Amino acid sequence: MSSMLRRSVWALPFLAICAYPAVAQQTATCPDPKVITAGFAEPLADIRYLADDALEGREIGTPGARCAAQYIAARFQAMGLRPGGPGGSFFQAFPIRNGAAFGPSNALAVSGHGYAQGRDWVPFGFTANTTVEAPLAYGGSGLSRPGDPDDRFSHMDVSGKILVVEWGDPQSPSGRSVRTDVHFKATVAAGRKAAGLLVLMPEGMELPSPAAETRNPLTIPVVAVAAPLAATIRQAAEAGAPARIRTDVHPTTTEARNVVAVLPGSDPSLSSRSVIVGGHFDHLGWGGEGSLDPDVHAVHNGADDNASGTAGVLEIAGKLAAGPPLERTVVFIAFTGEERGLWGSAYYVAHPTVDLSKAVAMLNLDMVGRMVNDQVTVFGMGTAKEWNGLVSEVNDGLASPMKLGFAPDGYGPSDQSSFYAADIPVLHFFTNTHADYHRATDDWQKIVPGGIDRVTDLAVGIVRHLAGTPDVAATSLTFVQQAAPPAPANEAERAPGYGPYLGTIPDMTPRDFGVRLTGVREDSPAEQAGLRAGDVIVEFDGKPIADLYAYAYALRDKKPGDVVKIVVERDGKRMTVNAVLQAR
Repeated sequence: MSSMLRRSVWALPFLAICAYPAVAQQTATCPDPKVITAGFAEPLADIRYLADDALEGREIGTPGARCAAQYIAARFQAMGLRPGGPGGSFFQAFPIRNGAAFGPSNALAVSGHGYAQGRDWVPFGFTANTTVEAPLAYGGSGLSRPGDPDDRFSHMDVSGKILVVEWGDPQSPSGRSVRTDVHFKATVAAGRKAAGLLVLMPEGMELPSPAAETRNPLTIPVVAVAAPLAATIRQAAEAGAPARIRTDVHPTTTEARNVVAVLPGSDPSLSSRSVIVGGHFDHLGWGGEGSLDPDVHAVHNGADDNASGTAGVLEIAGKLAAGPPLERTVVFIAFTGEERGLWGSAYYVAHPTVDLSKAVAMLNLDMVGRMVNDQVTVFGMGTAKEWNGLVSEVNDGLASPMKLGFAPDGYGPSDQSSFYAADIPVLHFFTNTHADYHRATDDWQKIVPGGIDRVTDLAVGIVRHLAGTPDVAATSLTFVQQAAPPAPANEAERAPGYGPYLGTIPDMTPRDFGVRLTGVREDSPAEQAGLRAGDVIVEFDGKPIADLYAYAYALRDKKPGDVVKIVVERDGKRMTVNAVLQAR
């Protein structure tokens, strides 16, 4: 599941899917499924393979993701499903940006003296490709600090100048914070009409590589200056020396794959209508951006997020393929790129292999592997008038009904959002977050396979009602359009990162107001302040906390070392605790 705290899921992900002429083809020698899954039964066998270390976290565009796609396609084929991708294939391929590479024309000169690229400086991978000549101006940390008498940057006129700033944040104990990301600093500089940005690297820090850069290019050249040269450039900037920058950086691409399979409908008059069942199979690779352990370089296997949902899709496909014939067609899709911002589902909606105007509904499974106390949240209940009655009826008819939490929102941090934006009723099944979410500890041993079986039984029953069987008439739905969620109000809200560390584990089940905690981390600021599972945060340092977004933005406004007052509801009463935020 894409982190609600990391990015706005409603930004147009197509901007990151660029059809460049040269697309690298990933090859992979995949581990043998028979060896890895020996002794395991589905759905745990599927999770065991997809979440194996050998697949290295299934990050989009990597050999591990390719192995995952091949495994899923083979499973669909073994069920007798038809390929649903272009050209009779199970794969729907599309190019994605997977980094950047330096061109031959990069140059940096200050006061007429040229410096060597690679030794003295390099462009960042998100730089604009351009040439600028302008005077330098020194901006300190490049961060505005209103109220600080030494904050000259806030009042500088940087228009038309090449701004020189220090890396990081001198006021943060770790030197890092949300607003110190170079991409964010450069965005602010461009907004203030600076001609370019030079960032001075600290001692001991290597010049950045563009190889993993996936962010879109900015409108100004952005350059990293090596530590040995920093003093010289700083002095030149203080003197307003003239400079010339030429940046030449080009994106590189690779092939990503959705996996699509079809169970054709049996009724000639109804088979043109389809029900879509999907879930994403990608995860975070070795961590980095998106990880809640950002400093840990380890395989993030994503057993629950979302090998569990993928296994659920395979389980549903197997049960439907072996069951009574369905009158309408069912399309099964395993998406890639969800963790980058719904890339795979967005691409599918833009390039569907079935007519989406005839799609009855889309059911999404994301994080269904850690059921606790029989509880499942079903999002999207407000996207069709009939959902409440249908979902309740099917659940009540199960041998072991679950405790369902209904949430109306069709937009949300997973792939159903792409289909709801295309006016298709959606459901999203979710068994809640946990302490291992987006961490290297989300492993297969912690999965509750019986919970997945129960979620898939519910989904199978719903699909049979939607598609129609000899015993169940096909159900039609009445689409309900909800208001689109607001875009971030400013660039700060779009900046990467999570802000300082508090150590709460939020319950992602929607509430009327506040953020309920499913737990707090051991020895965290939250635990030290006295927060505990079941607390509902309603106010954070004077700001009302209506939902997860308000909580995320309030936290990201702070820095490590800040003391914040947190108001929580506990056992029907309000209480206030003080927490000292830490660096991540």
